[in-house]
Amino acid sequence: MALEDAKTQIDHAFTRDDPKGLSYENVFAGAPSFLRRKYTKDLKGFDLAVTGVAFDQAVTNRTGTRLGPRAIREASLLQPCDPPYGWGFDPLSEFAIADYGDLAFDYAKVWEFPKALQSHIDGILQAGCGSLVLGGDHFITLPILRAHVAKHGPLALIQFDAHGDTWVDDDAERIDHGTFVYKAVKEGLLDVDRSVQIGIRTHCDDHLGIHVIDAAEVHRYGPIQVAEKVRGIVGEGPAYLTFDIDCLDPAFAPGTGTPVWGGLSSAQAAALLRGLAGVTLTGGDVVEVSPPFDHADMTAVAGAHVATEIMCLWAWTRRS
Repeated sequence: MALEDAKTQIDHAFTRDDPKGLSYENVFAGAPSFLRRKYTKDLKGFDLAVTGVAFDQAVTNRTGTRLGPRAIREASLLQPCDPPYGWGFDPLSEFAIADYGDLAFDYAKVWEFPKALQSHIDGILQAGCGSLVLGGDHFITLPILRAHVAKHGPLALIQFDAHGDTWVDDDAERIDHGTFVYKAVKEGLLDVDRSVQIGIRTHCDDHLGIHVIDAAEVHRYGPIQVAEKVRGIVGEGPAYLTFDIDCLDPAFAPGTGTPVWGGLSSAQAAALLRGLAGVTLTGGDVVEVSPPFDHADMTAVAGAHVATEIMCLWAWTRRS
């Protein structure tokens, strides 16, 4: 069946009639929407919207993550022919998932960007959809959180990262990917007692009360035990998951702006994410994929798999 469909399917991002179901289009051809989902700005009848935020003007080191959404979409084309491995259900067939395209913004008016992004995500949430974002640098999580909290109230943050991103920053006008957690805490966006950072391996003076499971702890106890600990911290309340690709060791994700050795392997990250099944996600993002520093698209492939796992986590508590 798949082989027969592959002979006739092309540009499924535009031509598919049913938003649900697998896609067998040749992975090397056609329009590269995320997992061959339909490109649309009309979210009526959809459950989850995947959107790109091509912004990297808040980085402290190497730029290039503005190219991340495009690279992640292209890398995702390896996956839509089969249900996501290891989950035991098929969210691509059970849920209507849209590729909502990218955020439009004026790159020369950086100060307008946060409100533009918050409004963009707010539109997705008000349409009744969950939100999955492809970044972009890590600053983008702050406006996204503002939109989610406006609808759901303060959230637990599940943050995969090499850095805590809690540098002190009381200047409301600054746009910096290393301070978004600090600002989120100070704005009251996070339920700090239920929030956790995973994979940290850089110095931080103050984690602001957020639980920290550093990379060494993941290596020592393994992803299954760590996932149980994270679920215990987050509990049953609503949560938001953000995955900075530099949580992975540079051996698995070289294409990022601020790589740090000693990180998680792809296998550890996969097991950890799947071990979080049952947490109630309002949405999530994968950020800091920087194609100019990538090799053999391996970071983009990792980012696409992370985004797919976040999709599965979101769908797990909503499946039939």
